[in-house]
Amino acid sequence: MTDQVTHAWSGELAAQRDGFAVLDEVTALRDAGETARVRTPFGHEATMVSRWEDVRELHGDPQRFRLDAVPAPPALVAAGRDTAEFRRRQAGNLLGQDPPDHTRLRRMLTREFTVKRMKRLVPRVEEIVAEHLDAMASAGQAELVADFALPAPSMVICELLGVPYADRGGFTERSARQLDSTIEPQERMRLADASREYMLDLVARHRRAPGDDLLGMLIREHSDDVTDDELIGIGNLLLVAGHETTSNMLSLGTLALLEHPDQLARVRDDPSAVDGAVEELLRWLTVVHGGFPRAATQDTTIGGHPVAAGELVISSLAAANRDPAAVEHGEDLDVTRAPSPHLAFGHGIHHCLGAPLARIEMRVAFPALLQRFPTLRLAGEPEFRHRTLIYGLHRLPLAW
Repeated sequence: MTDQVTHAWSGELAAQRDGFAVLDEVTALRDAGETARVRTPFGHEATMVSRWEDVRELHGDPQRFRLDAVPAPPALVAAGRDTAEFRRRQAGNLLGQDPPDHTRLRRMLTREFTVKRMKRLVPRVEEIVAEHLDAMASAGQAELVADFALPAPSMVICELLGVPYADRGGFTERSARQLDSTIEPQERMRLADASREYMLDLVARHRRAPGDDLLGMLIREHSDDVTDDELIGIGNLLLVAGHETTSNMLSLGTLALLEHPDQLARVRDDPSAVDGAVEELLRWLTVVHGGFPRAATQDTTIGGHPVAAGELVISSLAAANRDPAAVEHGEDLDVTRAPSPHLAFGHGIHHCLGAPLARIEMRVAFPALLQRFPTLRLAGEPEFRHRTLIYGLHRLPLAW
């Protein structure tokens, strides 16, 4: 046991930022090796850890800290929905499951998300990016979120999953509002219900006529091994994660590079610098602020702090990715930095399944955007998203 301190109630630290900076309070907790009691974006009370080694420990041990042991969010309980209903709604959502169900479902999906298979999508990603850049050029100016950062990844994931692109407006609005912790819990539940109803209808259509897309593959090859609830959960997870994370990386990353013009020029002009720049932007931005809460299955410790059985623990991925114990001068963006391990895609068995696709989209999109508009500049104030599970921008007005 150490003499480290657990701070008293500190609010929603796990889902807040100050522009590009991690909150000073979170950084101070990390550097002192302390924890804090926080409210998660889902309404639970939890202990937050933020040091690199503690976050890796939390995410890397699904026996001591389990996602599927977390009780129903308070808002669900207040609405009369119990933990059994919560578990049913979590079916297929890999971010809320542990072995054996997580292992079974992830095995079904893994071969579709290998680096080799994702590379086959590069020509189509390039086409989609070019189409949206053409439209921006015709307009003469752009609001990058609405005109490029959101629609391009949405089209990619729609085609991969087998979701009609015409439905994009509905699911992108629902997902953004569901992730916003400033929205009343009852409204967020209504949006979640609407998302489930949409995916239930889509699954039924694929059951009747499975195509060559991902949902069709799951039905053709695993029809007897995957339930409709699981297909709904898989579909909603991939649909939301597949556009929200990459979209916010593209908009935030563009703004970050505009604020570091020497680094922007390197990404624009040096193809050999792009892969490393993408990894550095992933680390520095960490658009998923924190991991999902996990419940301790026994009395244990983490980072020298006692954790009681049943207690919820959550991580600050953003703070861990800037921990000086893991990366020197981690508060600085440096696209020339030698690639170092980061936690932007999580860690352990829940490491993001779609990471190869996200990397491909960013490696294509950033240089394409910067080369097409070499005089790119801000044309107004960017508007950050606050208190949301996935960090990003509402608006990024640009001109050239």
